[in-house]
Amino acid sequence: MSDQSRFLPYGRQSIDEDDVAAVAAVLRGDYLTTGPAVQQFEAALAERTQAPHAVVCANGTAALHMAALALDIGPGDGVVVPTLTFLATANAIRLAGGEVVFADVDPATGLMNAGHLEDALKRMGTLRPRAVFPVHLNGQCVDMEALSAVARRHDLAIVEDCCHALGSTQNGHAAGACALSDMAVFSFHPVKTIAMGEGGAVTCRDPALAKRLVGLRGHGMTREPAEFLDKAQAFDADGQPNPWYYEMHQVGLNYRASDIACALGLSQLSKLDRFLAARNRLVAAYDAALAPLAPLVRPLARTPWSTPAWHIYVVHMDFATIGKSRKAVAQALRERGIGTQVHYLPVSRQPYYRSRYGDLPLPGADAYYDACLTLPLFVGMDEDDVARVVAELKALLP
Repeated sequence: MSDQSRFLPYGRQSIDEDDVAAVAAVLRGDYLTTGPAVQQFEAALAERTQAPHAVVCANGTAALHMAALALDIGPGDGVVVPTLTFLATANAIRLAGGEVVFADVDPATGLMNAGHLEDALKRMGTLRPRAVFPVHLNGQCVDMEALSAVARRHDLAIVEDCCHALGSTQNGHAAGACALSDMAVFSFHPVKTIAMGEGGAVTCRDPALAKRLVGLRGHGMTREPAEFLDKAQAFDADGQPNPWYYEMHQVGLNYRASDIACALGLSQLSKLDRFLAARNRLVAAYDAALAPLAPLVRPLARTPWSTPAWHIYVVHMDFATIGKSRKAVAQALRERGIGTQVHYLPVSRQPYYRSRYGDLPLPGADAYYDACLTLPLFVGMDEDDVARVVAELKALLP
């Protein structure tokens, strides 16, 4: 039964004693970083996402940046990014030196589609079209079959932003399998489906690409004797490699994830199915409880091509007819112990991007943003909590 006095945030981690034990075991061991827990988590994530390779890193932003660098995105390159996403998806392109070309989204789902990609490509101007970073939002996936057909026709690389979609599937493929893309990126922030504290990963199918990502994660260094270029420095007179020697073949960053974080991630990943089942039950309860409140409050439209692993629960609200602003609704709910959030302000509206690219007419994203509100969804809630949220929301309606 729900505790009516407890505060319900829009999202939070679920940590059990086995998670604590997994982290404690690393703390008592020999490796706090660059140790076996990193490879163990990578292997488990690759198996879960059906991708041959997984490269874990410090956070989802690092994963996006590594993916952009691995594609050699740079000055003069144009990369299509949906405007309805977190800042990091676009910022990774700028950090690599490329230019962002913002795409619109479906106002009912927040997802970019093939038509939006075509429209964005028409606005490339003198930029070289290089890649598209589609974003799977809230747990629902972009229609990758339709989008990849357009992308391949224009010779674009594809990097899927799966930060909301661990456990989602589409046409028999797990999000992150890279069945129709070059790479996919994940985030394991505490509000995501599994938590590492901070953590991210890139999955891919190309072993050469995976190798490059590993280098980008670790200063561009290699300790593999077969890769050494300066033989005189690398090898002793007996032909054996000097044990302290390493070489840098590309500029990289320190984007490593620690064994501490990976131990937590591995423990959390083992519970993913249980977490998803709990989230699905809560989403079903929300859908049923909210049905009588339509059209003033309505769940997002559902996509027929994917089975979502719900990350957050977003509703669309007719604030004008309700007679209250979104801020007023959010404040009233907070006073009643219910946290909310907004996902997301279109990135193209941010002052930095407005000053760089001007005001862009992206009506689908504007319509989605103007109506959206994120309600609490996390493992640890129950159906009584959902009923409480909906009852308090209903009390605010005319």
